[in-house]
Amino acid sequence: MDIIIRRAVKEDCPRLLELIKELAVYERAPDDVTVTLEHFIESGFGEKPVWWTFVAEIPSPSGEGVEVVGFALYYIRYSTWKGQAMYLEDILVTESMRGHKIGQLLFERLIEEAREKKFNRIIWQVLDWNEPAINFYKKYNASFDGEWLNCQIYV
Repeated sequence: MDIIIRRAVKEDCPRLLELIKELAVYERAPDDVTVTLEHFIESGFGEKPVWWTFVAEIPSPSGEGVEVVGFALYYIRYSTWKGQAMYLEDILVTESMRGHKIGQLLFERLIEEAREKKFNRIIWQVLDWNEPAINFYKKYNASFDGEWLNCQIYV
């Protein structure tokens, strides 16, 4: 299978939002995606982007064009102790394409990007019940921190 990993372009945003909604369904929070397409586009492709994405695409089953079947979206996080890090917000391979090493290709492209940008680490969260993801990350010798609690407020 011909799998291409490339940087997302503005025209990918409608498909990316579809995949984000697919991820929300998988994570048992289908109604929690409230970002608008316009805000999403502006945040990634406006004057001051705050996120960057790689997409995985394959030839369309119809034989015409290509289809985005996965993505990995990150932003820069800053630690006063350790400096800049890549924060992996979301990585998803659509359910029908899992098992084709697309997640591995996306994750390895993120590692390459982090090295190119001289980040010293990649940080992310994973739900404690998401065994497939946890097992995937263990292949990369990821450390899991059970000490810190997630906090947020809505403003």
